[in-house]
Amino acid sequence: MTAVHRLTREEARQIAVRSQLLDASMPTDLLDTVRRLTLVQYEPTAAVAPSADLVLWSRLGRYFRPDDLQRALASHVLLEMRSMMRPAHDAALYRAEMQAWPGEDATGWARHQADWVAANDACRRDILARLRDAGPTISRDLPDTCVEPWKSSGWNSGRNVAMMLELMELRGDVAVAGRLGRERQWDLAERLYPDDPVVPEPDASHERRMRRLRSLGVARARTTQTPGEQNDVGDVGEPAVIDGVRGQWRVDPAQLGRDFEGRTALLSPFDRLVFDRKRMLELFEFDYQLGIYTPEPKRRFGFYALPVLHGDRLVGKVDATANAPDGILRVNRIYEDEPWNAELKDAVTAELESLAFMLRLRVQRDTAG
Repeated sequence: MTAVHRLTREEARQIAVRSQLLDASMPTDLLDTVRRLTLVQYEPTAAVAPSADLVLWSRLGRYFRPDDLQRALASHVLLEMRSMMRPAHDAALYRAEMQAWPGEDATGWARHQADWVAANDACRRDILARLRDAGPTISRDLPDTCVEPWKSSGWNSGRNVAMMLELMELRGDVAVAGRLGRERQWDLAERLYPDDPVVPEPDASHERRMRRLRSLGVARARTTQTPGEQNDVGDVGEPAVIDGVRGQWRVDPAQLGRDFEGRTALLSPFDRLVFDRKRMLELFEFDYQLGIYTPEPKRRFGFYALPVLHGDRLVGKVDATANAPDGILRVNRIYEDEPWNAELKDAVTAELESLAFMLRLRVQRDTAG
């Protein structure tokens, strides 16, 4: 039986930071970085920059250019799957699940989705035929031939073609070929997914959990889920407990006993280091609120505050806004969780200058901030 590893909070944080490539040993290659992270989330809010650009810049620094990411997507070396950018060859780890969708034992919402697709199978087949003829197409250019409308209490009600494409992606019928602005261009999955052998689902599920743990370093076996990628890892890795944190964790054994050298980094609010807010609070004890979903009078740290990582601690937030027409990266306010020393202030200033260079802007500090 594998012994349970006992970690201090500091050790757990260092494992998490190092696994996310945010320690002093910075990567230099974009594709290798995405492979090691396993995914980079697509998130359209660009108050500063698209989240994917921020995530990759936080790791690669001066080695990252947004055009490099766009070229990787255009050449389909990277693919967007379920709003996550992944290495194209990772599609083989999802295709068995797609082929079995929604699964023999599907109930509830998944069964409802499958029944709706079945009721509108003529629409599904029409979309496939049109994509086969036309190639990459946005949803609003595809006719709605559904006989049963999509019903929901949310904003998707009546958006039949958009919902059909979402579910056809889960089935493995279609995939995202690119984007026109924020709109996805859809094409046949067979044209986009590499012709790799399909990994059987039990093996694929295990491999996905292993990769997730390697990218997170330390994670719950089971936890509350958030949209997109799962936050938990099941029984992979080795068991661990963290001093001062309740419950059982799993740790990547390759990360145990390694030296740690940190650095200062500005993070996307959707960065995987902080995306699981429960884990963020447990490990980093970081007080944070993203403002984009909150009415302005109730925002605590502005509209799109960037968490500040220093070593193995999250130490503050930078509320900034990019104004490309004016050529300015405006720093509205900096929030110091505890008073920063001169070294940390200089490091954050250097990161802001690096971010502005990536965006081809110049930094302007709000005198009131």
